[in-house]
Amino acid sequence: MSKTKPSGAAHYEILFVVSNRFTEDEAKTCIAKVEKLITESDGKITLNEYWGKKKLAYPIKHEAYGYYQLFEFDLEGKELAKLDEKLRLDHEILRFIVIAKKLKSDEQLKKEEKIKAKISKKQAEKEKEKKSQEVKQEEAKESKTTKSGKAKANIESLDEKLEGILNADDLL
Repeated sequence: MSKTKPSGAAHYEILFVVSNRFTEDEAKTCIAKVEKLITESDGKITLNEYWGKKKLAYPIKHEAYGYYQLFEFDLEGKELAKLDEKLRLDHEILRFIVIAKKLKSDEQLKKEEKIKAKISKKQAEKEKEKKSQEVKQEEAKESKTTKSGKAKANIESLDEKLEGILNADDLL
């Protein structure tokens, strides 16, 4: 055993794209197959997010769309190499990436939650301020006058004047 490297399972994240040749139900069975590979390797899945069908940034194997899936899991390093090899040989998966992640403590999670709350609060305030500025601009437009000092005519008064002109007997 190494003194510098802790033994046991490390935390990983995998994001992979299933080929668009399959229907959504068939893609979900492919995803279940990957999930089974992880659990059979004594891995423990901690997060499972299905992102659905999305357009790829560039064509992969002449395909423009794929089904995205994200897993976070705990697994030993030597088992990860076996999982990587099995995924590379799988023809249903277009691309995948495995990333080692640090586990976050409860304090870090609470800190992030507070930061997210502050950000959303500031965004809500900005939206509110933006709406109030738009209302002020509209009110300013309505109250503007022309260079001659007369108020701008509204559509209703123009319609009335046009109707009066058209109904006049001495049009010619």
